[in-house]
Parts: sequence; structure tokens; C-alpha cells
Amino acid sequence: MDKKIIITGASGLLGRECFKIFDSDNEWTVLGLAYSRSSDKLKRVDLTNFQQVASVFREFKPDVILHAAAERRPDVVEKEEDKTKQINVESTRNLCQLAIELGAYVIFISTDYVFDGRNPPYKITDKPNPLNKYGLSKAEGEKIVMEYSSGNIIFRVPVLYGSVERLDESAVTVLFDKVKDSSQSAEMNHCERRYPTSCSDLAVALKILVDSRIKNPDLTGFFHWSGTDMMTKYDMALAMAQLFGLPSHHLIADVKPSTGAPRPYDCQLDCSRMESLGATKRTPFKTGIKSVLEKFYP
Repeated sequence: MDKKIIITGASGLLGRECFKIFDSDNEWTVLGLAYSRSSDKLKRVDLTNFQQVASVFREFKPDVILHAAAERRPDVVEKEEDKTKQINVESTRNLCQLAIELGAYVIFISTDYVFDGRNPPYKITDKPNPLNKYGLSKAEGEKIVMEYSSGNIIFRVPVLYGSVERLDESAVTVLFDKVKDSSQSAEMNHCERRYPTSCSDLAVALKILVDSRIKNPDLTGFFHWSGTDMMTKYDMALAMAQLFGLPSHHLIADVKPSTGAPRPYDCQLDCSRMESLGATKRTPFKTGIKSVLEKFYP
């Protein structure tokens, strides 16, 4: 029987990789949704327009809704709280409502920022305590998803990188602009600990989860997935410089907490539930980031 999945945010960093991996499997029919970057393969849908969304979903009749669309930039969220609520919270509510109507389940892509970073590693049973409005919006989305159906899934991830169209698509790759410009000094945060995660690895993990769910309907609730390389932004920048033989004298380690939206210190995620399903592919940061950045250098 043909299995159907809708992926929101399919033009984004993670959505592109998820679309690719499901589209390459003949057992799945995939519909990717995008808005500002729709294309021949991706359908243009405004997730804040319920009637438009409902029409598309009712026609396609998905078995799975992978909700990857979100406003993910903490500093933007602090300034545009109402706009963020529309995409991170209200659109999530609408998708959950449609899922029940269509007999589908939702996988909500959430964040390690739902935690305060004081007591890592975080288990799937740990209670959220977000420090910023982005984390709050995702925690609210989580609550809605689980209130609508215990059969839904919350999938928490950390900072992501992957094949980008522009360096500013990821909070990781955006560092490369400053790494390349050795003519001026660049302060890099060397306080908060991060676990940069490859989107291609993450898409593989999500595919394993979705395929496993077909065999075991009890795979519901909370899941974590993360890379294992613990790095600050300064560590990431140094690694980039070393990989491309670039100077690093202009990179300055800033040991103070980040300015702007408050960031948690260390949100390491316990990924044992996903690992028990066989999700173990983790590309070392230096290997993954080199392949991503090569087209941007020289």
C-alpha cells in the first residue's frame, strides 16, 4: 500500500533533506510544502491560512505530517513574537486538527532550547523550562501536539547544519563569512556548549523512526536526536579555519554569555530512544562541515 507523507518547511535546511530521503523511497509518496521558496517539486502553501492548508491536506490525505516549518532564529522571535506564534504555535494547532480528521499523526520538530541548559544530558521525560521566546513557542507547540493526540511525536533537535543555498541559512555555516575575512577581528562565543548536527544524518534518523512506527504503533511521544561533537561557536570557527588552511589569529574567544535572546548553557540531549531503533549514523563535524562549505571557498 502506498504510504503518504506531507513535509512542511520542505524548502528549509532540514525539510530539503527529509524530502529527498522520502522521495527516494518508492514506497512513499511525498508532498513538500514551502512558501517563499516554492518550486516545481514543492507546493506553495501559506501555513497561516487554514482554508488553504485544509484544502491541500484533504486532497492529498497524508498518513504522516512532518512539521518542520518554523521561525527558528531566537533573536528574530524576541522581536516578532506575534508573527512567530502564527507559524510555531497556531499553524501547529491547525495541522493537529487536520491530522485527527484525516487519521494521520504529526511529527513536530522541536528544539533543545525547550530546556534551560543547567542539568544535561536531557532525557525525553525531563520537563521543559525554556529561557527565551523561541524555546517558549516550541514548548507551547509541543503541548498542543500532545494534547491533540497521544499518537503524535515530538522530535527535539539541536543547532543544525547541512547543504545550504546561502551561508546564513544555518547558525553554524554563517560563521564561515567571519572565518574567511581575516582583515578584521571577530568575537566568537566560547561560553555556551552546542552539538552541531548534520541534517542529512537527522533525515536518516527521522526515516528510521517513521518506518519503525509502521511496525510498532507504540512509537509515540518524545524523541531526541543530536550530533555528539560538543563545540562552542569559537570551536566551530577554529575547525573551519583549520579545514581550509585559513588564518585564525583574528578569531577571538568570547567567554561571556551570548547577548540578545538568552541562550541555555548546555542542552545535551539523551538520544538513547532513537539509538535503540538503530539510528546511529553521526557524521563527525569536521567531515560534515567541510563538504558543506567547500562550494563557498575560495
